[in-house]
Amino acid sequence: MRKFSGFLKGVNLGGWISQFAKYDEKHFESFITEDDIRYISELGFDHVRVPVDYNVLEDEEGNIKENGFGYLQNCLDWCKKYSLNMLIDLHECYGYSFDPLKKGMDRKKFFYDDELQTRFLNLWKEIAKRFGNESDRVAFEPLNEVVLETVSDAWNELLKKYIKTIREISADTWIVAGGVCYNSVLSVPLLDIPKDDKLVYNFHCYEPFPFTHQGAYWVENMPSDFRIDYPADLDTYKERSKVIDPDLGGAIYKVKVDSLGPDFFEVIFKPALEKAEKDNIPLYCGEYGAIDLADNRSKLRWLKDIHTAFDNHGIGHALWNYKEKDFGLVDDSFAEIKEDFIKMIKEG
Repeated sequence: MRKFSGFLKGVNLGGWISQFAKYDEKHFESFITEDDIRYISELGFDHVRVPVDYNVLEDEEGNIKENGFGYLQNCLDWCKKYSLNMLIDLHECYGYSFDPLKKGMDRKKFFYDDELQTRFLNLWKEIAKRFGNESDRVAFEPLNEVVLETVSDAWNELLKKYIKTIREISADTWIVAGGVCYNSVLSVPLLDIPKDDKLVYNFHCYEPFPFTHQGAYWVENMPSDFRIDYPADLDTYKERSKVIDPDLGGAIYKVKVDSLGPDFFEVIFKPALEKAEKDNIPLYCGEYGAIDLADNRSKLRWLKDIHTAFDNHGIGHALWNYKEKDFGLVDDSFAEIKEDFIKMIKEG
């Protein structure tokens, strides 16, 4: 299978210019700095995925914010200095958010609203005009985590418009397109978009979900004291997970698997791998990780198992997350296993 060269082992900069507590320029200027990018390079990563929300780049009327684009430009300049590549991910656009904490959001309207889509494409035109000439270092991800499976066909149609829009400005920029159901790996086969040499199929993997999101405050019906080790037998996972909405239980309910471990990831990745192989398109996991509440030794076993599957198939990947957001690589909660994980990155 083709590889997403230059984007094989990365880390997310979530919480910087996306999913921030409040719009605060002091935060944007201090949360991620040149020292962070230098350190990420020293750790052995080859790229950063940079989530950015629309309201950093434009105001509510759609006018461009130069200072917002300045944060992306600074990051690119630092990446060039320290030999890293950069994936720009529009994490939230005007009229759409994946964020489960935004309870009143209509997560369907955007995919059928011409006016909202025109604004989305216009913002991407601006991004492409500024960064499309950096195709040897910068890749584009249209939109983070489409939630509803029912909009799959509409999402494919919008992706076709997006690809056409970007290609009119930049013929060579990598476009990293994910599916529905929060960008589930199981949704990759639902992608039906024009193929070209610079297209990547993207997915996120937080499977098994009851482990990676144990005790997560933003997950509906998740008890704050819910804890589970990895690996454990599937019957235990299914029984313990009855307190969570089955739709959030993930692949343990949707795919026939016999046990947790490296083979579990082989099974759930298989449909996506077959789709990527058939279409001759690289496969990339833009987010994966386990919450800081998880037992660290269990977390390390999980990381080793998912990395085994990544390495077996040449799947590029970006850890969620570099700093904070309940998953931070540099946070105290990760310190116990950080050296073992970085060794895994460097050897991968």
